[in-house]
Amino acid sequence: MSISLRKLAQAAGVSVGTASRALKHQAGVSEQQRQHVQQLAIELGYDISRLQRQPIGRILFLLHAQHTTASASPFYAEVERGARLACLDKGIELQPFSINTNSSIRRQLLQQEADAIVCVGFIEPEILAVVQALGKPTTLIDACAPQLASVNPDNQAGTRLMTEQFIAQGRQRIAFLSGSLAHHSIRLRERGYRQALFNAGRLADPALEALIAPGLDLASGTRLALNELLNLPQPPDAIIAFNDACALIVQAACLERGMTLPDDLWIGGFDDIAAAHAAQLSTVAVDKAALGAAGIAQLLALAGHQDIADTLQPVRLILRASTGAISTQ
Repeated sequence: MSISLRKLAQAAGVSVGTASRALKHQAGVSEQQRQHVQQLAIELGYDISRLQRQPIGRILFLLHAQHTTASASPFYAEVERGARLACLDKGIELQPFSINTNSSIRRQLLQQEADAIVCVGFIEPEILAVVQALGKPTTLIDACAPQLASVNPDNQAGTRLMTEQFIAQGRQRIAFLSGSLAHHSIRLRERGYRQALFNAGRLADPALEALIAPGLDLASGTRLALNELLNLPQPPDAIIAFNDACALIVQAACLERGMTLPDDLWIGGFDDIAAAHAAQLSTVAVDKAALGAAGIAQLLALAGHQDIADTLQPVRLILRASTGAISTQ
């Protein structure tokens, strides 16, 4: 009688997900682990035919509850649209889902009866661990984690390009207004800002790096961080916000203060949501629908036992009136 995958994983001293990837020659497993698991499978009589999957008919689109709020939905709604169109083309059902952390995560995931899972945006490591342990094909969109394939916009290049543009146009005190650095995308956006300063021979001023305090909603947290920046003895002459939703709050708060924009302050965002165009906000454009479609393509390749690699989607700098540019984009 063949042993279960869980017992094989226990014998090998690895997670169920790692054992599954090792047997299917997928990424995220060292060659030593792969050989160890495969050798044990032979010795213990594991039935390799168990790994032959039926065609994927249902993909779980797993989104953190914080991304279902009004401030986050413009970005992730477009990612979901791209993923849904890619699934529709393949005859696959896409099921959006958000974890309730007050009940069993594993039970919630199993109840969805999905064949594969795409995790979108920030998701806590402990939840990702439960997802991986299910042994289902899994990929990440707008996120990064060990041993999981991912698709991301080129976050670092985006803020680097914007900061370089601000420097070239004579901005002297460029601030970065950041959300939680637990989010992979935000960390890289901050890194791009710092990289541009370094490349220009400028020292990064810690006073110009404002962080939205944990536990605060985006609107109140942004306004509090903005007040700290504007009350500095030498306030910034430009602010790059970690996303457009944050940048639009900065723009509104500055106008309420009676500031003249962009004469008093340049403002830039990231993502290019529809509201950014309406507000003439300079931003870094992300093709959000393409991001979602690329995540589904990567997931299906993974399920098909194909070689895959983490991918970066290109981004584009768009300059509008918030930084003194004349643009209708």
